[in-house]
Amino acid sequence: MTSAHTALVLIDLQQWIVDMPWQPAGGREVVDSCARLRDRFERAGSPVVLVRYLRADGADGGAQAPANLLVPGIAPRDGDLLVTKNGLDAFEGTDLDERLRARQVTGIVLAGLSTAHGVAATAAAAVASGYEVTVVTDATASVSEAEHDAALHGLAGLGARTCRAQDVLPEGVTGS
Repeated sequence: MTSAHTALVLIDLQQWIVDMPWQPAGGREVVDSCARLRDRFERAGSPVVLVRYLRADGADGGAQAPANLLVPGIAPRDGDLLVTKNGLDAFEGTDLDERLRARQVTGIVLAGLSTAHGVAATAAAAVASGYEVTVVTDATASVSEAEHDAALHGLAGLGARTCRAQDVLPEGVTGS
């Protein structure tokens, strides 16, 4: 898998989400891991996708509400793809699949919050759509370590690979 065919997809790294209590890593630790992954993918010229959740009815104040902004270090940069979703899955009701396929992406590396919700739903949809999926275990978290581990186990059962951030290379990944 070449670097141009693997995209990094970062899920829901918005202020109000990052500030929630997470396990086994806190929100800031997840952001730091995601920022390092992003820099690695960017240097390799690989696509970076930033996904944010906004309520469809606008009751959360919309994209410019302070709580909905992506945290510093994750804000969109030139060349990034920004996807706004209204549910858990970043593919459902968005143009993410079309944008990835237009770039000939065949694999995605997922990180962000939370393992059992946005990451799991997006990973399951990506596997079902034929993408090679890797979830970075130490760049995501859930409300409990048990929930985090159960989500990762379930995703592995669907065919997603898992690995630690240090093992992720844009041109491919290692891991189980």
